[in-house]
Amino acid sequence: MAYKITDACIACGACQAECPVDCISDGDIYQINPDQCIDCGSCAGVCPVGAPVPED
Repeated sequence: MAYKITDACIACGACQAECPVDCISDGDIYQINPDQCIDCGSCAGVCPVGAPVPED
């Protein structure tokens, strides 16, 4: 199951820098490419606002 980034994102870049497969793109809020995400949770572990969450 891939992760997704919720509207809580503050676009700080912490998750993008931590992603081992470079599947996070920046913008007003960051987005995770679900086809590339390996469900490692690294992004969630570094996010200061808890924006990355597992997809339902």
